[in-house]
Amino acid sequence: MAVPFSQMVTVAGYVISQKFKGVKRYPLVLMLEPIFRCNLACAGCGKIQYPDHVLDRRLTPEQCWAAAEECGAPIVSIPGGEPLIHPEMADIVRGLVQRKKYVYVCTNAILLERKINEYQPSKYLTFSIHMDGLREEHDRAVCRNGVYDVAVKAIKTALSKGFRVNTNTTLFNDAHPQRVRAFFDKMMELGVEGMMISPGYSYEKAPDQNGFLQRHRTRELFTKLLTERKRGWQFNQSPLFLEFLMGKRDYQCTPWGNPTYNIFGWQKPCYLLQDESISSFNALLEETNWEQYGVGRNEKCKDCMVHCGYEASAIEETFGSWSGFAQTVKTMLFPNAT
Repeated sequence: MAVPFSQMVTVAGYVISQKFKGVKRYPLVLMLEPIFRCNLACAGCGKIQYPDHVLDRRLTPEQCWAAAEECGAPIVSIPGGEPLIHPEMADIVRGLVQRKKYVYVCTNAILLERKINEYQPSKYLTFSIHMDGLREEHDRAVCRNGVYDVAVKAIKTALSKGFRVNTNTTLFNDAHPQRVRAFFDKMMELGVEGMMISPGYSYEKAPDQNGFLQRHRTRELFTKLLTERKRGWQFNQSPLFLEFLMGKRDYQCTPWGNPTYNIFGWQKPCYLLQDESISSFNALLEETNWEQYGVGRNEKCKDCMVHCGYEASAIEETFGSWSGFAQTVKTMLFPNAT
C-alpha cells in the first residue's frame, strides 16, 4: 500500500477520534474544486460543459483554506477542471500544507513542468497525475494526441525534484485487462509512489455516453485486473476498496466521506451528483436526506462504484471493528489470497 506512514497514522488517528466521540458522519477527503475550466475536453468528463461565465469563475485562496478548516478532513484532493490553470494554485496549496493537510493536486500534467518551481516538495503534497492507460488509450481518452508523452516527462521531472507523485486512472468499457496490467508495470517503472484506479461515473453531460461501465462489468474488469496482481504494484487506496471493485465485498455509499466544495458552495450530495449547493458544511451534513442516495435508492447511483463514494465505506469497515482491521491487514499482506 503506497501511503506514507505519517499519513496512515494521521488518518487512523482521525477516524478513531471520530468514533470515540460518537460521530456518525465525518469527512475523510475534501474534494476541493477551485476552478472548472480545463485545457482538455475528455469525452468522459462531465465537469467542463458549463458556459464560459461559469468556467471563468474561481475560488480565492482564502475561500479554499476556510473550506478546509470548516470541513476538518485530513486529506484535501484538488480536482477540476485543471487545477494548474488557476493563477493562485501554488498559494492555495501552500496554505493547505501549512495547515498540515495531505494535499493531492489532480492534474493532467500539461502545465506541470512549467509550474513546478512554484511548489516545494513536502510529505503533505502529492501531484496526482491523470493517466488513463498506455499512450494509445490515454491519448484517446483525453481526445488529444501527445498528452501521454507530456505527462510521462512531467512525472519524471517531478520525481527528480523530490515530489511525491502518484497516478489516477479512470477506466471505461473499452479497457483491455492485459493492456491495463502493462500500464501498471509502466507506472511502477517510472517510480511513482502509487496508483489510484476507479471506474468512470456516467455523467449525464459527458459527450461519450457509451463508454461507462455497468456494475457487473466493473466487477468483471477489476477481477481480471487485480487477480494475481504483481507484488511490485502499489495502489494508493484501501485494499478493501479494491476488493469491492472485484465484487468480493459489498458496500453502500458514504457520500459524506468525500464532500465537495466548489465555486457554487458545498455540493449536495456528493462529488458526482449536484442536486443543490449549500452554504455551510454543517448544513450539508444535517440537511441532506442521505437515505435517498445510494444503490437501490436512487437511479443515478445504480452503477456507481467510484472511489469518492466507496473508499470511505471501505475505511469505515477497516476501523469499525477488529475483524475489519484484521481483514485490511491480511489483504495488504496477501493481496492474492482467496
